[in-house]
Amino acid sequence: MHGVPVLMYHSVRDRPPADTAALAVSPGAFADQMALLADHGFTPVAFSALYGDDLPAKPIVITFDDGYADFHYNALPVLDEHGFTATVFVTTGWLADAGADAAGRALDAMLSWAQVREAAEHRIEIGGHSHSHPQLDQLPDRALANELTRNKGLLEDRLAAPVTTMAYPYGYSSARVRRAVGDAGYESACAVANRLTLSEDPDVLTIPRLTVGASTTLDAFGRVVEGRDVTRVFLKDRALTKGYAVVRRTRYAVRKAALRV
Repeated sequence: MHGVPVLMYHSVRDRPPADTAALAVSPGAFADQMALLADHGFTPVAFSALYGDDLPAKPIVITFDDGYADFHYNALPVLDEHGFTATVFVTTGWLADAGADAAGRALDAMLSWAQVREAAEHRIEIGGHSHSHPQLDQLPDRALANELTRNKGLLEDRLAAPVTTMAYPYGYSSARVRRAVGDAGYESACAVANRLTLSEDPDVLTIPRLTVGASTTLDAFGRVVEGRDVTRVFLKDRALTKGYAVVRRTRYAVRKAALRV
């Protein structure tokens, strides 16, 4: 699986809300990106297939976080047109008809359970993305376990199929979170990292992905999926991510110390 691009999408729509705008891709841009993958000979595979023995000659993984309704309207028809599979990581408490299971604050219109099932029927892999989309590494152990098991349990009950992979909300994890993910029964998980997979990546619970957002030009997209200029394209994002990670760890340590006093 050395050098396999794992793409991370969120919303695919025009005029997204401000909270999702930076990570939203217009339907036209998404269509162009998928056409480029087809033209360049890529074969999309499900995220869970990354460690399989029968990867195609030029594999790529297309993932979507959160479970926005525009996946159903704007992304799925394009994927179907090319015969592409993808993986959608669903936040169960955000779904449009979550009902008594509603939790957290959805940032935009979300998929319904019927649309999640329809996506699965279209060869789309469904993965977990927590129940209420918290920062998992900031939760105490019991709440962390509940976020993971409730999300996985609801998806498996509604889809009548195993759910073996997940993505960390905001990309945040820790050794403790990854142990809880394994204990919940997930076999693989993805972070962000903005780099290609490496043969020496030791942990199937921290597979790196490449962010595709509003500022991703078609030229940059083409270079990145071919493994060219990845560091240059994501240099600013990596610096900001590393800097904020230090701030978050410091805040968490201060809160834990305060609770012990």
